[in-house]
Amino acid sequence: MDLATLKALKPAEYEGAADGYRATGEMASAAKDTIDNQVCAGVRNQLEGKAATAALGELRHLSENFHYVQVECGLISTALNGFAFDMAVAKRRLETAIEDAHADGCTVGSDGSVSYPAGKKPGEEKMADGGTVTGSAGGSPTSGALERQAMSIHPNPNYGKALGYANRIADALEEASEADAKWAPKLRALKADDDLVVSKRDWADTQSDGGGVREAGKDYLDSLPEPPKDGSPKENAAWWEGLSADEQSAHLALNAAAVGALDGLPAQTRDEANRMVLAQSRAHVDLELTKIPPEPTRYFPNTKGSYPAVIQNASWTEWNQKYGDRFEQLTKTQNGMKSIQERFDATGENGLPPAYLLGFDTEKNGRAIVANGNPDTAAHTAVYVPGTTSNLGGIGGDIGRMTELWRESDAMAGGKEVSTITWLGYDAPQSVVKDAPFRHYADDGAPAFNQFMDGLNVANSTDSGGHHTAIGHSYGTTLIGSAARQGELNADDVVFAGSPGVQVGEASQMDVSKEHVWNEEAEGDPVPDLGRFGHGGSQWRFGGGVAIIPSDELFGANQMTTGGSEGHSEYWERDSESLKNQAAVVTGRYGKVELEE
Repeated sequence: MDLATLKALKPAEYEGAADGYRATGEMASAAKDTIDNQVCAGVRNQLEGKAATAALGELRHLSENFHYVQVECGLISTALNGFAFDMAVAKRRLETAIEDAHADGCTVGSDGSVSYPAGKKPGEEKMADGGTVTGSAGGSPTSGALERQAMSIHPNPNYGKALGYANRIADALEEASEADAKWAPKLRALKADDDLVVSKRDWADTQSDGGGVREAGKDYLDSLPEPPKDGSPKENAAWWEGLSADEQSAHLALNAAAVGALDGLPAQTRDEANRMVLAQSRAHVDLELTKIPPEPTRYFPNTKGSYPAVIQNASWTEWNQKYGDRFEQLTKTQNGMKSIQERFDATGENGLPPAYLLGFDTEKNGRAIVANGNPDTAAHTAVYVPGTTSNLGGIGGDIGRMTELWRESDAMAGGKEVSTITWLGYDAPQSVVKDAPFRHYADDGAPAFNQFMDGLNVANSTDSGGHHTAIGHSYGTTLIGSAARQGELNADDVVFAGSPGVQVGEASQMDVSKEHVWNEEAEGDPVPDLGRFGHGGSQWRFGGGVAIIPSDELFGANQMTTGGSEGHSEYWERDSESLKNQAAVVTGRYGKVELEE
């Protein structure tokens, strides 16, 4: 880049363009939300039939297009700000070098050369003529030593000064040229395909695009305030609120997974970040599954009583031997992400509120935190922790339970907002026999649960700060008990269902008053009996070495009736007595709770 171009360049114009793309992304986001939460919700509530189904399909595609525009505009905005940052640094160095040269009696030519006046060294009688020098960028120890030797030998002391300024100018110009060369391909890569379809490949490319912008914009990103290391929800919230709109946009564009995981941030922000990660993850999983060779073909010959014949596929056999476990993992992950999307698509059905994705991760067994309604504005919030065998692949059932609890609670809330949250934010034990008897799954996950509950309090904007209920099922009750034992639970009520033990010996140790600890044990549920004989990691035991669990009188919990619910999985059946009792606790309607006599 030449001197005239860098002098004329105005980084503020690129920052203005970045603001324009950010504003466009915000408009696309608002359009997406309007389609999902108003237009589609209205269609679901008022229309039915093939035409309505087709219309919803087209609207979902339109929503996805707007989401893609939002993500790409965020990347473009960040890239332009990164380019402007790098150019501004180079331009400031150029301007400072020119100013210093002028202050020292030198002049700078249009080609970056520096002219210096006549002068003489101390002790010399004759003036040495002035001249012009051209600088060189970078340099090495050898070239630097040669330049210093030349400066020392030269009879005009201004020669050395001028050469120093010329080198600084050359360095600034080279820095600008390198920034231009670095950013040009990254910005070109952000150009979308010339069609009207946002494909899985397009979504996968947004992740690689983000990596390119992150790599090129390292200096810019390093200049941004970083989130507090191991920060509390209150510290996280203060950090986020202290960022400018451009800084928030940059973190969302390039650090979506990290932003989405920060407790204390607004639900809207976490949802935006995690939906970006979800869209990219779905694309990668779908694309990876399409690369798997076809399975062997099985068919039955036209011979009575014959066994099925198989046409082998050597490619599939080779792949299955190497990556068979990967196929199962990909399929589970795909099913879990589909379930989350189905909840998004159900918004508006019988008044169901928008969903918020407050956490998402596909690593190991996967994690997801899904809210019905915005907990930041809810007067009543319930957080449900599922138990053994819970993973991302089966998240649909857990989301369904909290959807039923939302409907029942909303009917009791007297017009106040309700939010019910599925919190699969820990690595749950995957085997009843091999894993569930051990407490470390609960102990390891409990701090994250406490942090999440703290974050709900920090982010809630209601005058009262909201009424929060922690609900655990099966091994999830063990985690909640561990959370109370390890720290402050930050809940107003605690509800257990089918508990094998909670690591404390009595209700008063649950970090809420004894009167606000509630328990349900359905007829024929085998898990509480397992817990009585040590299956829940409980350390509290009475006569005969039998553990104390929340269903026992000695524990001191309010024992709620479960009516016709049976077994271990019916606590959230629609219109059930157990569901109504939970809803009464969630909404603070304690007088409506039915207790066992």
